[in-house]
Amino acid sequence: MTEPPLPSTVTPDGRAADRPDEDEAPGPAGPDETQAAAPPADSVPPGDPTAQADPVSPVAPAPQADPAQQADPAPSSGLDSQAEPAPSSDPISLIGPVPDGGLIAIVPPVDLPPPPQFAARQGGRIVEPAVLRVDTASPDPAGQLDKDSDTDRAQTMAAGESASAAVAQAAPVQTALLERPRAEALAVVADPAADQAAPATPSAVGLTARRLKAGFGRWASGLVWGPSADRAETGLSVVERLREGPPSDRRDRRIAWIVTLVLVGLGFALRLVGLGFPSNFIFDETFYPKDAYSLLQYGYERSWVGGANEILVSGDYSVAQEKEPEAVAKYCPDGVETCTWNGLKDEAAFIVHPQLGKWLIALGIKIFGFNAFGWRFASLVFGALLIGAVVRLGRRLSRSTLIGGLAGLLICCDGLSFVMSRIGLLDIFQSTFLVLAVGAVVADRDHFRHRLADRIEASGAPDLQGAAGGFIFRPWLLAAGLMFGLSCSVKWNSIYPLAVFGLLVVAWSVSARRLAGARGRRWSALWLDGAPAFLSLVVVSVVVYVASWFSWLTSAGGYDRDWGQNHPEDWSVRLFGRALGSLWHYTVDTYNFHTGDYINSVGHTYGSNPWGWLILLRPIGFDAVNDIQPGSQGCAAEAGSTCLRVISANGTPLLWWLAALALLAGLVWWLAGADWRFGVTSLGLLSTWVPWLTETGGRPLFFFYAITMIPFTAIGLAMALGVVLGPAAAGRRRFVGAVIVGVIVALIILDFAFMYPVYTDRLLTRDHWQWRMWLSGWI
Repeated sequence: MTEPPLPSTVTPDGRAADRPDEDEAPGPAGPDETQAAAPPADSVPPGDPTAQADPVSPVAPAPQADPAQQADPAPSSGLDSQAEPAPSSDPISLIGPVPDGGLIAIVPPVDLPPPPQFAARQGGRIVEPAVLRVDTASPDPAGQLDKDSDTDRAQTMAAGESASAAVAQAAPVQTALLERPRAEALAVVADPAADQAAPATPSAVGLTARRLKAGFGRWASGLVWGPSADRAETGLSVVERLREGPPSDRRDRRIAWIVTLVLVGLGFALRLVGLGFPSNFIFDETFYPKDAYSLLQYGYERSWVGGANEILVSGDYSVAQEKEPEAVAKYCPDGVETCTWNGLKDEAAFIVHPQLGKWLIALGIKIFGFNAFGWRFASLVFGALLIGAVVRLGRRLSRSTLIGGLAGLLICCDGLSFVMSRIGLLDIFQSTFLVLAVGAVVADRDHFRHRLADRIEASGAPDLQGAAGGFIFRPWLLAAGLMFGLSCSVKWNSIYPLAVFGLLVVAWSVSARRLAGARGRRWSALWLDGAPAFLSLVVVSVVVYVASWFSWLTSAGGYDRDWGQNHPEDWSVRLFGRALGSLWHYTVDTYNFHTGDYINSVGHTYGSNPWGWLILLRPIGFDAVNDIQPGSQGCAAEAGSTCLRVISANGTPLLWWLAALALLAGLVWWLAGADWRFGVTSLGLLSTWVPWLTETGGRPLFFFYAITMIPFTAIGLAMALGVVLGPAAAGRRRFVGAVIVGVIVALIILDFAFMYPVYTDRLLTRDHWQWRMWLSGWI
């Protein structure tokens, strides 16, 4: 029995393997093909007995023509043009050249199998774009990937002979035109030397070089219109290209969800250990947990007395008596010895961030009480959910469960996201909602293209034939609008990625309609898709944002809540009403605070320039206990030295530095290679980073703001590692790639483990702490 050939030449079922690059010629034919090609007529000597006697030769020689007929310049099909050809049982095909270099072939018809792409889709193996192919490949049940080249060519010849046998056994005769590229590809089967002249799937480097060369030539359109996998040169039909998406077979989906849940569970467990330590407020926990507690009590934020932290943690009123003696006397008239006042005053507080993040913190306090574990529990939950969101977005972008899982593992081992999942701040909520929003936008891209494919199939035409395609309902955009609205309801700066991805939705819509055959009508997407996208993204986000202020709007004592009642003549009150007019005025006050002279005059020890965030020039310390003496708290330092505890919000160094390099590669793959998937990660990073670069007022900025950046850089790094990994059917190339990727991931995990003590307030000697301070800016 003949062994299956290499996937780089012929798939195990005998059909031509898919060529991943748009410039590659179609693969050699197998036994299911109904047409065979021949070399030019003059390459076969007349009357060659060997050629004529071979009943299974891939190419049947043309019979000797009559000299009179040779004078006729018109190509002959071998049939009498004056009479209806009678059905023939002769299995021999008649082949001859035509002036344009093609061939006329009369071959017996056989039942054509579906194209390889359809078979791959039916089997759950989606054909991926060329740059990143990891999971999908033709199966190799016999494990023959690494056979010697001589054996491979012998197997290829056997496949070609089987093709001729299939032709010889079929019935009636049909006429077909074989174009020159097809004839050249089929010649690979007939001629073993052609297999050497036409190499198999190119390497990742060669493949990328080809894409870059082609990409520069079409940069203007490729920038937003999509990757080369969307173009006709791939050999896929319009419907196939529109239906390209993540793996859709049930088994892969089930595995993907298992991977997602396992990584979410792993991240949750890692972050849960020691969540309540230290038990005091650290860094900006002095604001948000107390605001959350006030929301639970009154529905809006109230002010706290100076020294409230000491009152809440230890019941010590001394600081409050020193700072605000009148307040202590008012709320503790019988003295502090018997006072149960918690330091919360009855006046509204001016707050500078929306309420949603504090409401989420309040849920943890409601369940576990007003303690460190309670006010950090919501951050823990959303830190684990962020891992799951990264897995799902990474899988949808890369079209690979393996790459999606790798991206989730990288986030699981990132120091910054780890620390932000264990502190009662707002940014982890913003980041999670933001990744979910971008994931919904990418899911909408696939959904929209699939609905266009449905309409084309329903029409029976190969494409839209110049029609616009009509309106398509897009539920994923509504989900994206909801998530963007929730993200903006935590922190305002999510408005920048909302704007960027809103424009990208319109660009993708124009691209999809162009691909579907709308031609000049593709610009109808500007109103068919642009207007609904604005409603789904922007309007829904605004509604969600306003709704997040529900408790403030329904209260009577919130800060500025009565402004509309006191200013009925203001345009905002006349246009929106008293409640919403008051909210608008409050919003203006908050904006002025973030851009005003006060905030721009404040300095901070851990202020950080955003230009250095990607390479970790200046992380932030959230907590520090210095000068712990030997023998105290278990300190094992030598005489003359001390111990310390710190919580440093720093990324895992190796992960961030490699992600910065992957970002540069991703920009090239996107802008030059026209690969939209790397455009998503690049835009995700840029839309959350560049706005901070424009801050010129002098306000203090902190590295932990970069928590919204790392999900996109981690996905970009995972996809870049996927390029290193290579296709599943690449044999030794895949093995080498797997070793490289495995070593990189293992080093990142070890780096995270090494830095773990400075993420978790563990006791360290000063020497051990300095071992982990690799840059001077980390101290």
